[in-house]
Formats: sequence, C-alpha cells, structure tokens
Amino acid sequence: MKERKLGYAVLGLGIGMAHADAAYTSANADLVAVCDLDQARLQKAGKKYKDVTLYTDFEALLKDPRVDIISICLPSAMHADFAVRAMEAGKHVLVEKPLDITPERAALIEEARARTGMTCGVVHQNRFNANMYPIREAIDSGKLGKLILGTFGVKWYREQSYYDNGGWRGTWEMDGGGSLMNQAVHTVDLMQWLMGDVESVTSTMGIYDHDIKTEDMTASLVKFKSGAAATFVSTTCAYPGISTEIMLYGTGGSIEADADTLKVWKMKNAPDEEAEEAEMLSLYGGGNLEVLSHEPRRLFGHAHVVEDMILAVRDGRDPEVMPAEALKAVKIVCAVYESARTGKTVHF
Repeated sequence: MKERKLGYAVLGLGIGMAHADAAYTSANADLVAVCDLDQARLQKAGKKYKDVTLYTDFEALLKDPRVDIISICLPSAMHADFAVRAMEAGKHVLVEKPLDITPERAALIEEARARTGMTCGVVHQNRFNANMYPIREAIDSGKLGKLILGTFGVKWYREQSYYDNGGWRGTWEMDGGGSLMNQAVHTVDLMQWLMGDVESVTSTMGIYDHDIKTEDMTASLVKFKSGAAATFVSTTCAYPGISTEIMLYGTGGSIEADADTLKVWKMKNAPDEEAEEAEMLSLYGGGNLEVLSHEPRRLFGHAHVVEDMILAVRDGRDPEVMPAEALKAVKIVCAVYESARTGKTVHF
C-alpha cells in the first residue's frame, strides 16, 4: 500500500506564497490548503495551485484531517497565538521569522511545543546558505582561532509604500520593530549562531527616512560572553539596497561575506594562503546560484526550510531550527530596542 504524503497548509499568503511554492513542489508532501482573509490572494493561490482548498476560517483549517503541517506566515505579533492554537489542535507548525515580537510571547511557542509533543520549526533560512557551512566549520574546528571581532550590517532600502502596504509594518504593536526586527533579525540570528552567547548590547536607533512608528536605523555594540565584540547596524534607508555584511575576525584569520556570497577568506596557518582563498572563492564566491549550477537538486531559502520541516515530521526528528534557538534572536533585538530607548547598556 502506498504511504500517504504529508498534508501541508499555509496560513497567510504574503511571504506564505514562498512556503506554498515549496510544499507544492515537494516530493514528500502535498499542498492541500491555504488560508487568508484576503479574497484576492486566495483566488490567486487557487489558480496557481490546482486542487488546493481555500479557507478564510482558521478554525475550519484546523479541523481539516488532511492537514499535518501548517506554516504560520502572519504579521509577527500573531505568530504565538496561531502557532499555539495549531499545535493544540494536533498540527505541526513552521513559524516565519521572527518567532514573535517579545521574548515572553515567543516563549509561548516553545512551551506549547513541549506540552503538546508536536514538531515546531522556525524560518531562519540564511543559516543554510552555501557559504555558511564552511564559515561555521572554520569556527568550530578552530581554524579561525579565537574570535575577536565581528562586523554585521544590514544595509537595505524600503520605499514608504512598503510600510503603507498592509498597515502593520513599522508598528510596535504588530511588527515589533522596524529595520532590526523585520529585515535584520536573520542576521542577528547568524551573529549569535556564529559568535556565541551575548553578554550585553549598547545601542542607538532612529527614524530618518520613513513615516513609521518604529525605526529605520539601529547601531549597536555587542559584547559576547567569550570576550569577543561586534558592531551591528541595520537600516532600510541605504538606497538602493547595498549589502548584508557578515564579517568575522579571529586570531587565526579573517572571513568576509555579503549575504550568501563569500568575499574574503584569509587563513594564517594555511599551507598556501592564496591558493586556499582562490579555491574557497571559486566554490562560494558566486553565492547560492553558483552552487545550484553544480548541484541543481540542492535547496536554498524557503524551499530548504519547508522541506526540512516535512522530513522532520516524516522521520520523527527535530527540524534544523527550533523555537528555543530562534528565541535568542528575539531577545537580542528586544535588548537593542531597550538600550536605545533608555540610553543604557542592557546585560543578559
């Protein structure tokens, strides 16, 4: 007898369309339902994905016995409420970033996961960019030596129309912040994943080029329990959108990247420093697209995270990023905001 594929559903059809695309093309699941209050979005999804049930009522979605996994792709402040309800209804969940907008609300998701026994993953897909694997290995193996300094910068650009569309972006109540919580939380996650537990943050923020309630620029000094330090800046004012800097400097060498593209690989103890850098840049200097040209079956972005979630449920294992791990980035972001508001260093 042929084993039934897992049934996948998506709640919220903004970024949720990327989740739906991934589930629809997966060999290990069927996209069976989507849910949104916006009829235009629903109808668009209905035309794109054949034989998919369209819901406007979340409770009706929860009662659909075909649904095993639900991607929660709503405004950030709604993540905990809907993820908890889904797990309590016996559904596995994949939650978009950030986990929620406060550590207290984000912790409710981990509590529900532990209480219900359901599988819960979180979307921090940048950990799985091709260049992150050798960067993390250089740290773990000691090749980079003792980490001294990191510089991280999310220098993006958003038109005012981006914030006006939907009415929730750039608000403390629903977005939980601006350039840092929405755009840069992925890089905050990478920073703590690569450099370790944070000891303190000292920050400033402001609104410079948008009519919003939150911020469109933050700048922080981050100190780590290891003794290392980092600078972290985020903005949606850097026209036309410049870079996502991930730079690490240790006693054994230096690594610089722009998002998924490796830029610098200097290792002090390499037998042939120039040859090693040339090889690394040939492998990872073209980003994920270059890797895909050699490995066409490899998955990146939301496709990777959704497929990992499907296989985690199928195989009875944990997904690659769990709520307790994703909670760390939320705590750091909220500490930055607290420091900027009070003018004081926030200690963890």
